Amino acid sequence: MPRYTKRRMGNVDRCDKTLALNEMIFYVRGDARLRERWKTDLEGLAREFGLSDAEYEALRDQDIRRLNAMGVHQYYLPQILRLFHGASANSNSHPALEAYKRAFPEETAQAMALQARLEGRSA
Repeated sequence: MPRYTKRRMGNVDRCDKTLALNEMIFYVRGDARLRERWKTDLEGLAREFGLSDAEYEALRDQDIRRLNAMGVHQYYLPQILRLFHGASANSNSHPALEAYKRAFPEETAQAMALQARLEGRSA
């Protein structure tokens, strides 16, 4: 049996509980008025919640890697993308998936290669 090393993909243990963006996402997810402001005045909403310039820029740019590195809870990363792009019509070309592909190009390439190999075996 192969030996596997434990590799942490998420950041639950590195989540910054004091990060203003984590608090903002918590409240926006549960409040329709805040979700509407997300669409119409993201910058103002970010200021109201006290986001730093770096937090706002990473959020605005939908930069999953930067958000992850600054301590955004891993559960909130897909929630952020849903707030921008919705949760319907998911496909391999959905903007949310494209954001992950941009953030993790090496991991994406590895996953795509594995998928191609597995499809080749089943054919």
